[in-house]
Amino acid sequence: MSASTKIDSAILDQLKDIVGPKGWIENEDDKAPYLVDFRTLYQGATPLVLRPANTAEVATIVRLCANAGIGIVPQGGNTGYCGGATPHEDGGEIVLALTRMNKIRNVDPLDDTITVEAGCVLADIQSAAEAVDRLFPLSLAAEGSCQIGGNLSTNAGGTAVLRYGNARSLALGLEVVLPDGQVWDGLRLLRKNNTGYDLKQLFIGAEGTLGIITAATLKLYPRPVENCTAFVALSDAEAAVKLLARAKDASGDGTTTFEYIHRACLDLVFALDSDLSDPFEDRHDHYALIEMSSNQDVAEEVLGEAFEAEEVRDAVIASSGAQAATLWRLRELIPEAQNHAGGVIRHDVSVPVSHVPEFLRKARQSAETTIEGVRIAPFGHIGDGNIHFNLVQPTGGARDAFLARTHDIEVKIHDIATELEGSFSAEHGIGQLKRDELIRYKQPAEREMMLRIKAAFDPKGLMNPGKVV
Repeated sequence: MSASTKIDSAILDQLKDIVGPKGWIENEDDKAPYLVDFRTLYQGATPLVLRPANTAEVATIVRLCANAGIGIVPQGGNTGYCGGATPHEDGGEIVLALTRMNKIRNVDPLDDTITVEAGCVLADIQSAAEAVDRLFPLSLAAEGSCQIGGNLSTNAGGTAVLRYGNARSLALGLEVVLPDGQVWDGLRLLRKNNTGYDLKQLFIGAEGTLGIITAATLKLYPRPVENCTAFVALSDAEAAVKLLARAKDASGDGTTTFEYIHRACLDLVFALDSDLSDPFEDRHDHYALIEMSSNQDVAEEVLGEAFEAEEVRDAVIASSGAQAATLWRLRELIPEAQNHAGGVIRHDVSVPVSHVPEFLRKARQSAETTIEGVRIAPFGHIGDGNIHFNLVQPTGGARDAFLARTHDIEVKIHDIATELEGSFSAEHGIGQLKRDELIRYKQPAEREMMLRIKAAFDPKGLMNPGKVV
């Protein structure tokens, strides 16, 4: 059956029987939220949304679809930015939403592990870890709605990568339903397991194109005894890199977060939430939000040295948990504030940390030359070189006309990042949005290896068709 052929009603009935009356959605209005991506860039169609309750149901669905030649689009919290969880317009694919598979199977503070199903919301995993006095460090703006299966499938990053690494670094084992319906039980508690290929790494970051992650065993960490949060006004972008180095030198691996924020982002946040106020009397162009797992004395020493070197122009260290939360809110509201301001062209790039200032200069010059009046509002995880170089439509401009310029500017921004030894995709994945970019920037040998892996695992091309490769 080709992807453009309507799915036989008898097969749809069999799929419904697998998941039972609570496990499928056929009504057009009820299906609607599953058929559009978070950024509303893609609108798809499907005759049926399936919501399995367990791994056995997923495996049975996959076997049936494999035999019938039906494509499957796995979906978690549907918070992705690249259309990776959205079906195509022809309606020839089934959407497999893992929301009901949200059990926390086991928490072990002695082994520092937690085993969870793919539909668990990230914030719920954080809370389950906290309940046993442990930390699950993956943290991002969508943590109240994104699901761990999607986090792993896109190798999510977030604000704590600097110390704890991406999602890839936090996974000890996976349970995966393979494209033929077999279940691979790769759930492991082991920190050392050198027995051949590390198969789990193939599925992390693969966006459901090689199989469907149904559960994962994840690393936990001791909760920091102390936390210190600071909001800093910087002299320039170079000062951010220098201050990061000072913080790391002073705290060892205790610098958990180092977020860069341009003034344009704060202006949009204040326009969205009038209850928030500027931490400083004077305006500055460059800021950093820093969190250290150490006492305030260390932060004061670092900032004092940076003041003397004229890298820091002003700073506030949170004196309470409430104040720290307010400072964090300035950072967390940025994506929403940008959306509120109109059309947004987003870039999720990474470069070596030392190249971040040069990237910001060159990218700004390119954007201003390409789109007159564009509002440039970059922010991101400068600690690992990941900058969200986002462009907001000119004030008074038309959203659709602005977004129509996406390709014009993104090629230039991605070229700049690549020329600086960087990547056009740091943590948001490929999905539908960046497939052409992957072809442009990947070496032919890399593309060939990816295609061989895809063909080996999914020879019929039914797992999340048209995504990534």
